[in-house]
Amino acid sequence: MSMLIDGTAIAKKIQDQVAHAIAHLKHRKPGLAFILVGENPASQTYIRMKKRRCEEVGIVSFDSILPDSATEGQLLKEIEKFNSDPAVDGILVQLPLPWHINTMTIMSSVDPKKDVDGFHPINVGKMLLGETSGFLPCTPHGIQVLLTHAQIPILGKHVVIVGRSNIVGKPLAAILMQKSPHSNATVTVTHSLTENLPEICRSADILVAAMGKPHFIQSDMVKKGAVVVDVGINRVSEKGKEMIVGDVDFEFVAPLCSHITPVPGGVGPMTIAILLANTLLSYQRRMNPDLKA
Repeated sequence: MSMLIDGTAIAKKIQDQVAHAIAHLKHRKPGLAFILVGENPASQTYIRMKKRRCEEVGIVSFDSILPDSATEGQLLKEIEKFNSDPAVDGILVQLPLPWHINTMTIMSSVDPKKDVDGFHPINVGKMLLGETSGFLPCTPHGIQVLLTHAQIPILGKHVVIVGRSNIVGKPLAAILMQKSPHSNATVTVTHSLTENLPEICRSADILVAAMGKPHFIQSDMVKKGAVVVDVGINRVSEKGKEMIVGDVDFEFVAPLCSHITPVPGGVGPMTIAILLANTLLSYQRRMNPDLKA
């Protein structure tokens, strides 16, 4: 039977390290601004969870809640307010945004030095170049940290990523192929139009499922002894009740793997842990401009 990679426990370790560092700060506490447009229930839940974690580690939260009808200009004004606020080290614009607001315009308006989500084009460029002065996006970096803590070798391994989103698939490929510690993988990025997808998945030493389709990865797509990382969070009705399931058909895939992440309790907690770590890092850089990492 495969070993479960406990993302909750690993995230707790990172959170405790962040809390310890903040408890010993001599100046103000780090600040993280949350901007929510509209009343998407999932977005409200995510922000509540993130704010609770901030409180636990000593990060001060700032809030801006705008109605669905808010214009792009109104949202840009809120971002500018936080860009110029010295007490704010990180700015998080909760996605998705309403259809009438251009996401790229908004992400590009956040000060790259406060972009703790790692979505600003400057930080994306730094990530591709292997330049460490930016911020890595929370979920992909969280996956790298998760594998490292679980002592899964990455160097020289074949990583197959199923899904090419800007939030997970593409940045994870960029991170894991870098010539740097806990990287140096050979990465294949696949998607719904990839020919011979099951065959390519079976060649993976580490298979990352990030399609957003429940139970997409079946047992015939996984080689024996592979490591499987399930990024999916899908709400489905099964056996007459609402459940959260991943992109992997866990029951049938798990017996084949050497290691597998559960849903929930795998990648999800890591995303928030890295957000906290990025906010602390932003604070440290702003307090000490000579800090390189």
